[in-house]
Amino acid sequence: MKTYEKFNGKKILIWGYGREGKSTERFLSTFCRPESVDIFEGKREDINEDLYDYIIKSPGIPAFGLGDKYTSQTQIFLECYRDRTVGITGTKGKSTTSALLHHVLVSAGYSALLLGNIGEPCLDHFGGILDDTIVVFEMSCHQLATVTVSPHVAVFLNLYEEHLDYYKTVDRYFAAKCNITKFQTADDFLFAGGNVPRLATDAATVRIDFNTVPDYDMKIIGHHNNYNAHFVYRIATEIFSADEGAVRAAISDFTGLAHRLQHVGSRNGIDFYDDSISTIPSAAIEAVNAVGNAKTVLIGGMDRGINYDALIQFINSNRQYNYIFSYDSGRRIYDSIIRTDNCHYRETLAEAVELAISITPEGYAVILSPASASYGFFKNFEERGDEFCRLCGLAPAAGRA
Repeated sequence: MKTYEKFNGKKILIWGYGREGKSTERFLSTFCRPESVDIFEGKREDINEDLYDYIIKSPGIPAFGLGDKYTSQTQIFLECYRDRTVGITGTKGKSTTSALLHHVLVSAGYSALLLGNIGEPCLDHFGGILDDTIVVFEMSCHQLATVTVSPHVAVFLNLYEEHLDYYKTVDRYFAAKCNITKFQTADDFLFAGGNVPRLATDAATVRIDFNTVPDYDMKIIGHHNNYNAHFVYRIATEIFSADEGAVRAAISDFTGLAHRLQHVGSRNGIDFYDDSISTIPSAAIEAVNAVGNAKTVLIGGMDRGINYDALIQFINSNRQYNYIFSYDSGRRIYDSIIRTDNCHYRETLAEAVELAISITPEGYAVILSPASASYGFFKNFEERGDEFCRLCGLAPAAGRA
């Protein structure tokens, strides 16, 4: 029996009706014959679990200690396709690494799919996976939190404080991500970054240190992208035996993803970089170090309670840049730094951009790298990045060629 046939004749509740919830509904109607399918978007305490055989939870809903009735899209998918899946997680870099690996594999002549947290619900691709398909699956901590199956190839890029509004502690956040390798066997592979704590796994493990990776010829900037590329290079050549020359060529022509330290244009001699994906201190520091003509950086957003000491130290030690802080986390950082005339607070992104344009000399760059989540002020990081572009008089990602 195929694993998903367990839903036949059963009463199903889809908990959460966003992109994944709607995808789950389509999957059930296409591949299964459940007795009934209900939709629910409320709190767990309002679910009558006795009415259902299975409850399929969307990843964005905080819930812990779930019983055996609960499952997820990621669980359903891995139960069927884990042997051909490369799962990629990490606090930062997972989207770029996933997209780059997919690009490299396709360029090298392999059949590959890119799905998961990058915006493609995995069950939407359920019927299109052939025997030779390699699945590149970007996996968020939320998607991994409840799975009991791990992918054949697991990638754990790095670990930093993040999502503490959801998990409350770094240990719980780390435990969610650990599921990417927790259920691997000795026939599987794990590629882990140097700052990832020791992992309990039976997989053959490769450790990659951030500071010792080689330089790749790339269109996207920053040492962190060389780091991402080295994971891709080793997986493509060592796991899938891709031609080394073809892999390097594909890495070199990859143009990156929107809102990830993306040069979005120039106006009046000033360059503008959209790094709206930046939600942790190290991301903002990497952005400033990567842009050769950096001068002004815009910081701040939702305060998730993470530790900003590294960023505060960087700001205090690097007075050659202008820093403009906004919103809740921006206020917290601004109140913690040694203030000099290169540090400013503005309530909104609009005010911050206006000031940035006025104080940045020609030939230099303004970088939006908030080191904070967008929620509470913007729908998501994409909306924040697009608004930054509009305020700079440039086309947002959706309007760029």
